[in-house]
Amino acid sequence: MSFTAQCIWTSAGSELLLPCSRSIPRTLLTIPRNLQRSVGKYPSFLATMSTISDQKTAVLNNDESTQKAQQPVQVAKRLEKFKTTIFTQMSQLATKYGAINLGQGFPNFDGPDFLKEAAIQAIRDGKNQYARGYGVPDLNSAIAERFKKDAGLTVNPEREVTVTSGCTEAIAATILGLVDPGDEVILFAPFYDSYEATLSMAGAKVKAITLRPPDFAVPIDELKLAITKNTRALLINTPHNPTGKMFTREELNVIASLCVENDVLVFTDEVYDKLAFEMDHISMASLPGMYDRTVTMNSLGKTFSLTGWKIGWAIAPPHLTWGVRQAHSFLTFATSTPMQWAAATALRAPESYYEELKRDYLAKKAILVEGLNTVGFQVFPSSGTYFVVVDHTPFGLKNDVEFCEYLIKEVGVVAIPTSVFYLNPVEGKNLVRFTFCKDENTLRAAVARMKEKLKRL
Repeated sequence: MSFTAQCIWTSAGSELLLPCSRSIPRTLLTIPRNLQRSVGKYPSFLATMSTISDQKTAVLNNDESTQKAQQPVQVAKRLEKFKTTIFTQMSQLATKYGAINLGQGFPNFDGPDFLKEAAIQAIRDGKNQYARGYGVPDLNSAIAERFKKDAGLTVNPEREVTVTSGCTEAIAATILGLVDPGDEVILFAPFYDSYEATLSMAGAKVKAITLRPPDFAVPIDELKLAITKNTRALLINTPHNPTGKMFTREELNVIASLCVENDVLVFTDEVYDKLAFEMDHISMASLPGMYDRTVTMNSLGKTFSLTGWKIGWAIAPPHLTWGVRQAHSFLTFATSTPMQWAAATALRAPESYYEELKRDYLAKKAILVEGLNTVGFQVFPSSGTYFVVVDHTPFGLKNDVEFCEYLIKEVGVVAIPTSVFYLNPVEGKNLVRFTFCKDENTLRAAVARMKEKLKRL
């Protein structure tokens, strides 16, 4: 092992200090007194050390000058079209203008104490090293138990459940593990923005079927025409972000029959399954003939208000789980160990927890929806999630981005422009999304600002 340094004598003359780089960055090495005389016998050594240091300093200074020069950003062609996420952009503007953030979908309140205590206990118990790649056994079992209660399906926790770093990684592992370059994948627009970006990384061809207001129903005839011999999968999100739509049993049955008929897989993102307000959530995998061709993805964050824990999972038959796990192994390999142990506790929470969760969110939803209607938006029905989509055109701005910027700067409230959720942004130019996963005082304050400052034309 080698290092470069400049030797410096201390003022007391008792120690020789070596500021080192590389393997011991910027650390002072002390040469003991009994070796100082030996070192002093070799002035060439000291001179060499000083010369090397001067050369290194010159290189570092040159590097710093180069770095200060503006360099063009570099990104792979498959990601060139994707910019900084709209959530980041709107949150930055919210901070700059002191706006109330009803844009990004994370709660401004904390998750349950019993889960935080479970995580702390896991850390204290020494559960802090790498977990098994596809999940801590107790969490895999808890996921299987919960899926049995919710979907009525019995799955093998060892062979059919894969724990991931949030549902976003479950999506990535599923797509990268099961979709080849050139495969067609059909999305329902508007869609969560990571879907298209991940499919682009996989080299897939993306098609979109647009769900249109007011009810965002599935246009079955368009879907039938979109499916071809090259269609590998459909990606469904229900309850649906950003619209709050829940796919009906009739819609899911038709989609299922088309998938069986055309040998198409289904990837279902069900992270909002416990926020189903006006009808029961239906897992696609539970429909006849669908389990063997479905990957069901979910996570802890939305249901337990712990989005920063990033605990997700994918449930699939063994022949599909193989591909998911292959990709997962080279994405993150394993997920936070103590948080997995706590997540197992979460999934075994009594049903009363989920009932109270719905009551709380229904109260929050009522505050926001009533306020948006009073202000003058056209508010579309939201049956699930913690989002509401509205038509902003009564206020005279030409598109959703312009309206959201005005709303932040002049009114002091953040919403998300939905055009970023479409392959063709024009389709979303009249719509914006609000979230109600905030405490009631925050929601009331946002409504009050809009009532005071937002005027219809």
